[in-house]
Amino acid sequence: MTSSTLLHTVAARRDHTAAIRFVSMLFITALTAAAAQISIPLPFTAVPFTFQPMVVLLGGLALGSRLGATSQVLYLALGIIGLPVFAASPTLPPGALRLLGPTGGYLMSYPVAAFAVGYLAERGFDRRYVTSVMAMVAGLAIVYACGVSWLGLFARVNDASAATGLRAAFVAGVAPFVLADVTKLLFAAAIVPGLWRLVGRAH
Repeated sequence: MTSSTLLHTVAARRDHTAAIRFVSMLFITALTAAAAQISIPLPFTAVPFTFQPMVVLLGGLALGSRLGATSQVLYLALGIIGLPVFAASPTLPPGALRLLGPTGGYLMSYPVAAFAVGYLAERGFDRRYVTSVMAMVAGLAIVYACGVSWLGLFARVNDASAATGLRAAFVAGVAPFVLADVTKLLFAAAIVPGLWRLVGRAH
């Protein structure tokens, strides 16, 4: 059984609903690009630390499945055509080649993860803190699964002739990040339920 997302509810109370939805989608795309610029390279892995996953998951939670996914498809398209929306890096390839590099799986997972979180939001998971955490954990698991699969099976790191394998990819692509990502998630998951309470008071 579906329910209204936060964006749908807010937009329905205003004129120009389509414009509000479009601008909100563009905002999440821009926020994803901005989060990519806060990038911390780590000496023991080709995967940098960024704030992008939290923006992706929050976008899905607030926008819903289709708009959340579309915001990330647009983000990837901007990067593919060469705009500087991907994390700045002296080692990772630019433009479309970034998707073929060690972080390509993470990037390509963003539309899928946003869609999944949005799908759960459309079923009321965004209304309470605990269920928002559950929805975002599901999205984060998709990001990790796609990122590790690509890094371990397809990507070549440091011009190696073979991929690193899933075990090494997990050590390099999940283990260093999971504690920080879960901590960020626990804070971020409170945002949309908090906004729902404000919307309820304003009704």
